[in-house]
Amino acid sequence: MELETIYPVCRAILDAKAWDNLITGSDAKTVPFRLAQDAVSQQIPPYLADVAALEWAVYSARAKSCTAIGTAEETVLNPTLSLVATRWKNLIDLLESSGKGTREPEPGTEYVLIWSMPETAEIRVRVATEEDLLVLKMVGEKIDARAVADLGGVPLRSVNDAVDRVGAKGLVIMPATSITRESGFTTGRSRAYTDAHVFTLQWHITQTCNLSCRHCYDRTDRHELPLDRSLGILDDFDRFCKAKHVRGAVTFTGGDPLLHPHFATLYKAAADHGFAIAILGNPTERTVLERLLFIARPDFFQVSLEGLEEYNDYMRGLGHFRRTLAFLDVLKELRIYSMVMLTLTEGNMKEVLPLARSLQGKADVFHFNRLSRSGMGADLDLPSREEYRSFLKEYVAASRENPVMGLKDNLLNAILADQGQAPFGGCTGFGCGAAFNFVSLLSDGEVHACRKFPSLIGNILEASFSDIYDSEAASRYRRRPAACRSCDLSATCGGCLAVIQTHDLDISKDRDPLCFR
Repeated sequence: MELETIYPVCRAILDAKAWDNLITGSDAKTVPFRLAQDAVSQQIPPYLADVAALEWAVYSARAKSCTAIGTAEETVLNPTLSLVATRWKNLIDLLESSGKGTREPEPGTEYVLIWSMPETAEIRVRVATEEDLLVLKMVGEKIDARAVADLGGVPLRSVNDAVDRVGAKGLVIMPATSITRESGFTTGRSRAYTDAHVFTLQWHITQTCNLSCRHCYDRTDRHELPLDRSLGILDDFDRFCKAKHVRGAVTFTGGDPLLHPHFATLYKAAADHGFAIAILGNPTERTVLERLLFIARPDFFQVSLEGLEEYNDYMRGLGHFRRTLAFLDVLKELRIYSMVMLTLTEGNMKEVLPLARSLQGKADVFHFNRLSRSGMGADLDLPSREEYRSFLKEYVAASRENPVMGLKDNLLNAILADQGQAPFGGCTGFGCGAAFNFVSLLSDGEVHACRKFPSLIGNILEASFSDIYDSEAASRYRRRPAACRSCDLSATCGGCLAVIQTHDLDISKDRDPLCFR
């Protein structure tokens, strides 16, 4: 290959005589050294040797391949990556503009990264950030993330998040997740929703609750596990996530998780493992939140409302509505991301949009789930298919004007598809994620595919998370109904298994009874 093809910017900056002198007796690799030697004697710009070093790194990155590294069992450096320490700044401008940069080169040390993106082979040239350099040192020298966290006095999750961000840039190659959908879920426009990189453990650590809601899924008297056994569960979940190459998330719920006698200890243990943590609970005292913030900031705190004040308090108890609104103010003051969840029934469907309007500016996001007719909710009803379809159209339209209104129910994707819009991730980011990218662990050790309906897949006291996840019982829930598999929305929908089963239908065969597609 001719040298001017490898060094186009150098060629553009040098006149013909200087270029001819340079390439005489030079091979491609020695050009940067020749430029450094000749800079003074031949009045060559002093920064040009560094430009040449960058151009050589770009050429080298193009000549290498990193496509085979995706199967690695540990995080490794991108094999095309070069780190070039330059004595001049703003040189990237020259590379991106064929030698006519908008900013003049100026003296000063700069660390420049050049690499080829995995899969696309696109060449990237960027000035390294401190985070980039830290992660590259960690990976290159095989320094454990926990050691870095301890040394820096930061949460382990912060270090893991930094590795993820650098991995997203393609600077390091991370092991491929083992949490993937079968090929049958990659049809149509939903092709991207197949690989999960986060796995959520929804842990119902207690049945104790200070409410008695009329639609509660389970008010049975389940015992709580001893603290040492519970801490061991977090250890096992950590092993599962590492084996599957996913980041772990633990959502504490109940009952009311804050009423568990060892909640703070479990919360801290989850944070120490580097898991993302969240709380699904009832309004509590500000001092309780402040103590939790001292341990770690939750990703979110979710509370529930079932409609406007009169209906909500009929469902959840007198005074609950106002306590919850006041609690949302406390969450905002403490900068804790707030979610409000509504369980949709025939009785409160008309209150959803008015409630969403009242929450604008009060909560960060509002979602609804449809009722599962199990437990105390067995005697309640859902709207008809046509009523629900009309409601979803209204909800999508209103969500464009009200930023608090989030999209969660899988059947919203059918509305978006009818309107020619791309789908969103559905209930869990992958449509129905039951036993796919989340499981529910009950206080007595039972593991269910989803908490909204009886869906037992194992017991953590008898088997590990890995064994339970890989079991046929779990696989049955993530296969989706046969009636859904040919649908082009299968990857982001699959209906709601809880609704299917609690309508006396077969989750392996029948589609969601409210599906109108």
